[in-house]
Amino acid sequence: MAYGAQTLEGPATLADIEALPEGVVGEIIDGTLYTHARPRAGHMDLMGALIEGLRGPFQRGQGGPGGWWVLVEPGIQVEGAPEFSPDLAGWRRERVPVLPTGRCTVAPDWACEILSPSTRSFDQRIKRPFYARIGIRHLWFIDIDARTLTVSELRDGRWWELGVHGEDDVVRAAPFNAIELRLGEWWPGSEAF
Repeated sequence: MAYGAQTLEGPATLADIEALPEGVVGEIIDGTLYTHARPRAGHMDLMGALIEGLRGPFQRGQGGPGGWWVLVEPGIQVEGAPEFSPDLAGWRRERVPVLPTGRCTVAPDWACEILSPSTRSFDQRIKRPFYARIGIRHLWFIDIDARTLTVSELRDGRWWELGVHGEDDVVRAAPFNAIELRLGEWWPGSEAF
Protein backbone atom coordinates (compact mmCIF):
# COMPACT_ATOMS: atom_id res chain seq x y z
CA MET A 1 0.00 0.00 0.00
CA ALA A 2 1.48 3.35 -1.02
CA TYR A 3 0.76 6.46 0.96
CA GLY A 4 -2.51 8.10 0.23
CA ALA A 5 -4.45 11.19 1.18
CA GLN A 6 -7.90 10.32 2.46
CA THR A 7 -10.92 12.36 1.34
CA LEU A 8 -13.04 13.25 4.35
CA GLU A 9 -15.89 15.64 5.06
CA GLY A 10 -13.82 18.37 6.74
CA PRO A 11 -10.45 18.30 8.47
CA ALA A 12 -9.21 14.94 9.71
CA THR A 13 -9.26 14.25 13.44
CA LEU A 14 -7.64 11.82 15.84
CA ALA A 15 -10.84 9.75 15.62
CA ASP A 16 -10.08 9.16 11.93
CA ILE A 17 -6.68 7.74 12.86
CA GLU A 18 -8.18 5.55 15.56
CA ALA A 19 -10.66 4.15 13.02
CA LEU A 20 -7.96 2.93 10.61
CA PRO A 21 -7.72 -0.82 10.06
CA GLU A 22 -4.97 -2.88 11.66
CA GLY A 23 -1.67 -2.58 9.80
CA VAL A 24 -2.39 0.93 8.49
CA VAL A 25 -0.58 3.95 9.91
CA GLY A 26 -2.05 7.45 9.72
CA GLU A 27 -0.77 10.98 10.13
CA ILE A 28 -2.66 14.27 9.87
CA ILE A 29 -0.90 17.23 8.27
CA ASP A 30 -2.76 20.45 7.47
CA GLY A 31 -6.11 18.75 8.04
CA THR A 32 -5.44 15.89 5.61
CA LEU A 33 -5.23 12.28 6.75
CA TYR A 34 -2.35 10.42 5.08
CA THR A 35 -2.16 6.65 5.39
CA HIS A 36 0.37 3.95 4.57
CA ALA A 37 1.16 0.37 5.52
CA ARG A 38 2.97 -0.31 8.78
CA PRO A 39 6.76 -0.54 8.16
CA ARG A 40 8.34 -3.91 7.38
CA ALA A 41 11.12 -5.75 9.21
CA GLY A 42 14.09 -4.14 7.38
CA HIS A 43 12.73 -0.67 8.10
CA MET A 44 12.18 -1.52 11.78
CA ASP A 45 15.62 -3.13 12.07
CA LEU A 46 17.27 0.04 10.75
CA MET A 47 15.25 2.17 13.20
CA GLY A 48 16.49 -0.09 16.01
CA ALA A 49 20.11 0.33 14.94
CA LEU A 50 19.72 4.10 14.85
CA ILE A 51 18.05 4.38 18.23
CA GLU A 52 20.68 2.09 19.73
CA GLY A 53 23.49 4.21 18.27
CA LEU A 54 22.04 7.58 19.31
CA ARG A 55 20.36 7.04 22.69
CA GLY A 56 23.47 6.01 24.60
CA PRO A 57 25.63 9.01 23.73
CA PHE A 58 22.94 11.64 23.32
CA GLN A 59 20.13 10.70 25.69
CA ARG A 60 22.09 8.93 28.41
CA GLY A 61 25.48 10.66 28.00
CA GLN A 62 27.33 7.33 27.57
CA GLY A 63 30.33 8.13 25.35
CA GLY A 64 28.72 11.38 24.23
CA PRO A 65 27.44 14.73 25.45
CA GLY A 66 23.89 13.76 26.48
CA GLY A 67 21.34 16.57 26.49
CA TRP A 68 18.74 15.01 24.15
CA TRP A 69 15.55 12.98 24.14
CA VAL A 70 15.59 10.57 21.17
CA LEU A 71 12.36 8.69 20.45
CA VAL A 72 11.01 6.20 17.92
CA GLU A 73 7.75 7.18 16.18
CA PRO A 74 6.67 9.73 18.80
CA GLY A 75 3.15 11.08 18.57
CA ILE A 76 3.57 14.80 18.00
CA GLN A 77 0.83 17.41 17.98
CA VAL A 78 1.42 20.95 16.69
CA GLU A 79 -0.80 23.57 15.08
CA GLY A 80 -2.15 22.18 11.81
CA ALA A 81 -1.16 18.62 12.67
CA PRO A 82 -2.94 16.86 15.53
CA GLU A 83 -0.90 13.69 14.89
CA PHE A 84 2.34 13.07 13.02
CA SER A 85 5.29 10.82 13.77
CA PRO A 86 8.72 10.91 12.18
CA ASP A 87 10.44 7.52 12.23
CA LEU A 88 12.77 9.01 14.85
CA ALA A 89 12.81 12.43 16.47
CA GLY A 90 14.98 14.25 18.96
CA TRP A 91 14.54 17.21 21.28
CA ARG A 92 17.30 19.14 23.02
CA ARG A 93 16.65 19.00 26.75
CA GLU A 94 17.21 22.74 27.02
CA ARG A 95 13.92 23.10 25.07
CA VAL A 96 12.09 20.09 26.52
CA PRO A 97 13.53 19.43 30.00
CA VAL A 98 11.14 16.57 30.89
CA LEU A 99 10.22 13.70 28.61
CA PRO A 100 6.56 14.25 27.72
CA THR A 101 3.90 11.68 28.53
CA GLY A 102 1.35 11.32 25.77
CA ARG A 103 1.68 13.43 22.64
CA CYS A 104 4.50 15.93 22.53
CA THR A 105 3.31 19.44 21.67
CA VAL A 106 6.75 20.86 20.78
CA ALA A 107 8.24 20.36 17.32
CA PRO A 108 11.46 18.31 17.52
CA ASP A 109 14.92 19.74 16.86
CA TRP A 110 15.74 16.74 14.64
CA ALA A 111 13.65 14.33 12.60
CA CYS A 112 14.70 11.23 10.69
CA GLU A 113 12.68 9.50 8.00
CA ILE A 114 13.61 6.12 6.55
CA LEU A 115 12.61 6.21 2.90
CA SER A 116 10.86 3.10 1.68
CA PRO A 117 8.90 2.46 -1.51
CA SER A 118 5.58 3.08 0.27
CA THR A 119 6.61 6.33 2.02
CA ARG A 120 9.36 7.92 -0.13
CA SER A 121 7.10 10.36 -1.99
CA PHE A 122 5.13 11.27 1.15
CA ASP A 123 8.29 11.89 3.18
CA GLN A 124 9.88 14.05 0.47
CA ARG A 125 6.85 15.91 -0.95
CA ILE A 126 4.59 16.34 2.10
CA LYS A 127 6.64 15.94 5.25
CA ARG A 128 9.84 17.75 4.19
CA PRO A 129 8.12 21.13 3.53
CA PHE A 130 5.88 20.61 6.58
CA TYR A 131 8.95 20.03 8.77
CA ALA A 132 10.49 23.28 7.45
CA ARG A 133 7.27 25.17 8.15
CA ILE A 134 7.10 24.03 11.78
CA GLY A 135 10.80 24.77 12.35
CA ILE A 136 12.47 21.38 12.71
CA ARG A 137 16.12 22.39 12.42
CA HIS A 138 17.76 19.12 11.31
CA LEU A 139 16.39 16.45 8.96
CA TRP A 140 17.86 13.12 7.99
CA PHE A 141 16.58 11.00 5.12
CA ILE A 142 17.89 7.45 5.11
CA ASP A 143 17.38 5.62 1.84
CA ILE A 144 17.21 1.96 2.77
CA ASP A 145 17.55 0.80 -0.87
CA ALA A 146 20.48 3.08 -1.82
CA ARG A 147 22.01 2.74 1.66
CA THR A 148 22.57 6.47 1.98
CA LEU A 149 22.10 9.13 4.64
CA THR A 150 21.18 12.65 3.51
CA VAL A 151 21.73 15.29 6.19
CA SER A 152 19.92 18.63 5.89
CA GLU A 153 19.71 21.73 8.05
CA LEU A 154 17.00 24.40 8.04
CA ARG A 155 18.39 27.89 7.34
CA ASP A 156 16.14 30.88 6.73
CA GLY A 157 13.17 28.58 6.14
CA ARG A 158 14.93 26.47 3.49
CA TRP A 159 16.64 23.10 3.62
CA TRP A 160 20.38 23.11 3.03
CA GLU A 161 21.93 19.77 2.21
CA LEU A 162 24.99 19.24 4.38
CA GLY A 163 25.99 15.92 2.84
CA VAL A 164 25.00 12.60 1.36
CA HIS A 165 26.88 9.69 2.88
CA GLY A 166 27.20 6.10 1.67
CA GLU A 167 26.83 2.77 3.36
CA ASP A 168 30.46 2.33 4.41
CA ASP A 169 31.14 5.94 5.47
CA VAL A 170 32.11 6.99 8.97
CA VAL A 171 30.61 10.44 9.50
CA ARG A 172 29.87 13.18 11.98
CA ALA A 173 26.33 14.21 11.04
CA ALA A 174 24.62 17.31 12.43
CA PRO A 175 23.17 17.64 14.98
CA PHE A 176 24.87 14.52 16.37
CA ASN A 177 28.36 15.42 15.16
CA ALA A 178 29.91 14.98 18.62
CA ILE A 179 30.54 11.31 17.76
CA GLU A 180 31.40 9.30 14.68
CA LEU A 181 28.62 7.23 13.15
CA ARG A 182 29.56 4.06 11.26
CA LEU A 183 26.85 3.76 8.65
CA GLY A 184 27.83 0.22 7.69
CA GLU A 185 26.53 -0.95 11.07
CA TRP A 186 23.00 0.34 10.37
CA TRP A 187 21.90 -1.71 7.41
CA PRO A 188 19.79 -4.85 7.77
CA GLY A 189 21.85 -7.89 6.89
CA SER A 190 25.19 -6.23 7.67
CA GLU A 191 27.81 -8.24 9.51
CA ALA A 192 27.30 -6.05 12.57
CA PHE A 193 23.90 -7.69 13.23
